Amino acid sequence: MTATTTGPHTRRWAGLAVLSASLLLVVMDMTILNVALPEISAQLRPGSVELLWMVDVYSLIVAGLLVTVSALGDRWGRKKMLLTGFALFGLASAAVAGADSAADVIAVRALLGVGGAMIMPSTLSMIRTLFTDARERATALGIWAAMASLGGALGPIVGGLLLENFSWHAAFLVNVPVMVIAVAAGLVLLPESRNPRPGR
Repeated sequence: MTATTTGPHTRRWAGLAVLSASLLLVVMDMTILNVALPEISAQLRPGSVELLWMVDVYSLIVAGLLVTVSALGDRWGRKKMLLTGFALFGLASAAVAGADSAADVIAVRALLGVGGAMIMPSTLSMIRTLFTDARERATALGIWAAMASLGGALGPIVGGLLLENFSWHAAFLVNVPVMVIAVAAGLVLLPESRNPRPGR
């Protein structure tokens, strides 16, 4: 993966903050829904299979698309892929406001999975672009990995806090302002990169 940028990126640590925060949110979404399931069940009356799909469809799509989306990002541009993932993630989260059935929630979670798959590998690739120094890159990768671990633990906690004060929709809608900020910051702070010889 050869970056097209040259020289040090003076705002690389601020760029890392954008990448880490977005990864944190993507991983949080794997677990944040769990605490909302009782309220969703009471309101939408999903069947047991629909409940399973609500929980699992996000992780299945993220895992299934990671390699494909990463390869596309190498060709199209990793920054473009990342910002498109931010936009899709935010739009899918906002769409839950109109969800009034279990199928709607499953569809929203599926779209979130596509957005998450676009974000996760792009954040890792962008770190390689931002940090050319081996020691700084190692530190940045450590922060990136810590955010991934923290996201899984924070999901149920944040979900519980939101549900104490709001409806189950808040578990989705909390993503929207974060993604708006991420798009704006990413446009300013992140450089574009792609692989000039991506292969087949």
